[in-house]
Amino acid sequence: MRPKKTIKSLFPLIASGLIIFLFLYASLSKLFDFKTFVGEINNQPLPNSWTPFLSVAIPGCELLICGLLLFDRSRLLGLWISLVFMSLFAGYAAAILLHGFSYIPCSCGGVIEKLTWPQHLILNLFYVLLSVIAIRVEKARTAT
Repeated sequence: MRPKKTIKSLFPLIASGLIIFLFLYASLSKLFDFKTFVGEINNQPLPNSWTPFLSVAIPGCELLICGLLLFDRSRLLGLWISLVFMSLFAGYAAAILLHGFSYIPCSCGGVIEKLTWPQHLILNLFYVLLSVIAIRVEKARTAT
């Protein structure tokens, strides 16, 4: 007899699905309009010499996270990387809201770039929290 699935045991799968949806959408929108994405990366308050690396690394990491989250064996690693990414994005949004930069370009892509900066921060913090809870539940599930 197979153990009954509970919401708690399904949470890492549900969270992974939501994270995959976000990162797949974000990465594909960047790649489909790559020229605009590269221009937006150039407008970030970072050295433009980083653009060739960042323009490939950001969507590449987003797609890597999606791949890792698809499989039981790599899900925990994918959740950790998602937590790091979303924490960095949340920190960036918070810095913008605290007027840490003289200009505030968004290179999110798609409809996400239509969000206000407070909405960006809320979305990012939601995904940070989602990742933290999923990590805790996944660690507990795999420890048994």
